[in-house]
Amino acid sequence: MHMADALLAPAVAATMYVASGITTGVSIKQLRLKENTEKIPVMGVMAAFVFAGQMINYTIPGTGSSGHMCGGMLLSALLGPYAGFVSMVVILAIQCLLFADGGLMALGANCWNMAFYGCFIGYFLIYRPIVKSKMKDMKLKLILASVLGCVVTLQLGAFSVCIETFASGISELSFGAFLGLMQPIHLAIGLIEGLITAAVVVFVYQTRPQILEVVGDEDVKAGSWSLKKVAVVLGILVVLIGGIGSQFASSNPDGLEWSLFGNEDGGYSANMGLDEDDYGVSSSVADTAGSIQDKTALLPDYAFASDSENPAGTSFSGIVGSAIVALLAAGLCVAGGFFRKKHAKA
Repeated sequence: MHMADALLAPAVAATMYVASGITTGVSIKQLRLKENTEKIPVMGVMAAFVFAGQMINYTIPGTGSSGHMCGGMLLSALLGPYAGFVSMVVILAIQCLLFADGGLMALGANCWNMAFYGCFIGYFLIYRPIVKSKMKDMKLKLILASVLGCVVTLQLGAFSVCIETFASGISELSFGAFLGLMQPIHLAIGLIEGLITAAVVVFVYQTRPQILEVVGDEDVKAGSWSLKKVAVVLGILVVLIGGIGSQFASSNPDGLEWSLFGNEDGGYSANMGLDEDDYGVSSSVADTAGSIQDKTALLPDYAFASDSENPAGTSFSGIVGSAIVALLAAGLCVAGGFFRKKHAKA
């Protein structure tokens, strides 16, 4: 669902930057690391996990499309909505700047579409109410909350993409037709993400339930794994997913690209049938953003700039990108706790 700059008019992009920027500032301010410092390594590992997970596109059968995890619901379930949102912003920023995944001018919109709904709408209105409900089977509650939360929030994110492109006045896109393509494909993607999220959340519940944000003391079982052991297992998964699993990602376009360009090369329809090299809106702001991105993208498209066909570039990108994301996410969360503590003393 990473939007390119061509899908947005500068005014719309600026509006989304303001919305995402304010939400990021509030989220950093709300972090309470003084009360839960043991979650710092979890923040780093889980941000890296989502980064690596987003590198693996899975095929949506019968469509010619693919999807990848978004991660907002998963991060919020383990870290809470504020740390989850900050982590997602770090992930998306690194993807944009280092790997040229998503436009720089569109970064604010991408943060909103891919992070805001999962971290706040999904968490507060779906995930937490279900997990805190009177149902007795905690595993069932976690699965239901994860799947429903992912489905609904990906639908909201896909709808936002359609609204943003419509507001940008892109004449090549019919709002109704675009909406009719985006929503169903992201329903399928949301279902798969929900199952992935549920699997990770249930694993954490079975090994160290204290990590989960809304699991009460009565659900914490004796003899659970240590935090270090859980972090090590998740860290190993990050290396395996980013370094090895990324080699097996589907080559089909993701849900947004599929809606815009189709997949005629794979024997499927053209959908909106846009020209991948000439579509959308152009502006001097987008041109400037693109030139900046060209300079910062050391591993464009998750490959070596000098040898894009070398598969080692994908593995290298997965491991290095995950490490950078982990360090930055944990660092920002620590900074949030520091500034909050400093403000409280003033």
